[in-house]
Amino acid sequence: MIDFLERNVFDPHPELLIFVTVALGFLLGRIRYRTVALGSVTGCLVAGLLLGAQFKVGIDDTVKNLFFTLFLFALGYKVGPQFFRGLRSGGVPQVVNALVVCVTGLLVSWGFAVMLDYGPGLSAGLLGGALTQSAVIGVAQDAIGNLPNLSASRIKAEENLVAVGYAVTYPLGTILCALLLADVLPRVYRRDLAQESAQLAKELDTPDDAPDQAEGYYEVVLRAYRLDRPELAGLSIGDFERQQEELGRRIYLTRVRRDGQIIDHTQETVLRQGDVVAVSALRGSLTDFDPRSHLGPETDDVELLGYRTETLHVVASNKEQLGRTVAQLRREPFMTGVFLDRYYRAGAQFPYRLSTVLEHGDTLVLTGPRRLVDPAVRAIGKPVPTSYATDMLWVGLGVFLGGCVGIPALTVSGVPISLSTSGGALIMGLVFGWIRGKYPTFGNVPPGAQWFMDTLGLCLFVAVVGINAGPSFTGGLSSAGWGLLLWGAAATVVPLLVGFLVGHYIQKIRFPVLMGVLAGGQTTTAAIGAVNEQARSQIPTLGYTIPYAVGNVLLTIWGAVIVILHH
Repeated sequence: MIDFLERNVFDPHPELLIFVTVALGFLLGRIRYRTVALGSVTGCLVAGLLLGAQFKVGIDDTVKNLFFTLFLFALGYKVGPQFFRGLRSGGVPQVVNALVVCVTGLLVSWGFAVMLDYGPGLSAGLLGGALTQSAVIGVAQDAIGNLPNLSASRIKAEENLVAVGYAVTYPLGTILCALLLADVLPRVYRRDLAQESAQLAKELDTPDDAPDQAEGYYEVVLRAYRLDRPELAGLSIGDFERQQEELGRRIYLTRVRRDGQIIDHTQETVLRQGDVVAVSALRGSLTDFDPRSHLGPETDDVELLGYRTETLHVVASNKEQLGRTVAQLRREPFMTGVFLDRYYRAGAQFPYRLSTVLEHGDTLVLTGPRRLVDPAVRAIGKPVPTSYATDMLWVGLGVFLGGCVGIPALTVSGVPISLSTSGGALIMGLVFGWIRGKYPTFGNVPPGAQWFMDTLGLCLFVAVVGINAGPSFTGGLSSAGWGLLLWGAAATVVPLLVGFLVGHYIQKIRFPVLMGVLAGGQTTTAAIGAVNEQARSQIPTLGYTIPYAVGNVLLTIWGAVIVILHH
């Protein structure tokens, strides 16, 4: 059966083997223990190694290089805004800690490689797996291909060893990072992540002033009530809403029916007994308010409640609002009746608090009546209408320019040094992502397209790497020895411990946030998931985004650096 598949299916049609590998890889990636999963990337690599060893079908390198270039551009595009923001803003301590983790990881991995006499392939594989950065595979293979004085067969063997070293060290590196940050360090230092996260949340917020801020989750409800309380007569809509705001409630009167007719109203419109009002509020505010006692009986007025609501993304760009906190923004007149539903920073949902400062490029999701949301959006920045169309001119230009930037090389001691086309794609992705963050009216790359280039692009790349490396996997592993696991574990733990000591004793970063900083510096998504679960809060994510951006860039570049250092 295997011989039939090789001769009649996979040999003339290797693309079928790629997709079978990806399908099996995603299945393997679902293997999970608590919050730690093998992951689709590692699953695809393992599947590629197994199927490649079985069928021995070679895949053209052009295929994997295409997928990897798209992946690196998408990676840079996604983290670009946060990367540049972190270099120039209040995130400098987090950037410094990420630098400590990344540089320590490079030095430790290189030191072990020299001590164990590993070649450039295993050295890079150890670095990528121990520091859980999949992009190292492609960048290192690219750098190995540019090494002088190596035969074609030796280059191929070293490129395959990158995948071997990564496949052996990555799973344990992921597990150790998650366990160390979510369990071991808190236990050793007798710190309760849940308690400290809750305490930090209280310090960042004023609970009475922000009943709608708990975890950034809002549930906006619409109700209609007939006013039968005499004390409301003669009160303006603005006065009523201000009274509720002083009591810590966000309750707005968004529509009025009077004498059977829906009337135009403003904040100065005076209420009358018998009016039917549409109330927009948070569910918690209405529960605390008890509108039946304070307003009157609830009615089912379909026409009154049938006005158009809108949920719109807006990218912060108005200089008058930048630098202000969420609390200050909420008190602006244009936010009356408008709710902040979600908050994104660097393309990732951000656990904002009242004290969160609005930065250029942040994306806010506003919800409310269309007549109120549109003016609020214009006051904050530029709207980003939902679109599933990818601006391929933007993507194609970015990848092309990145390749052009990466082609020129300098020669140092006989070794050609360049960004390479993959490194150029990463750099140009950072630049184009940063430009898109500042000017969001063009260059749209929706989440689905980003996922295709980022996740699927990398998975297709590592699937091809695994298929090509499969025939030599067993021999490579036996030559490296299972001691590679031990050294990989040490290369995972040592940078985290150094980063922890610097962050805890020198930088004095709060414990929950520091756990997020370390997870970001080592780009271990499973670790921040485990930390958040242990903390029962999203607070640690406050320290994750900037180091994650910095770590992604540096660790990817390290893939080429360790090859050059070794050579």
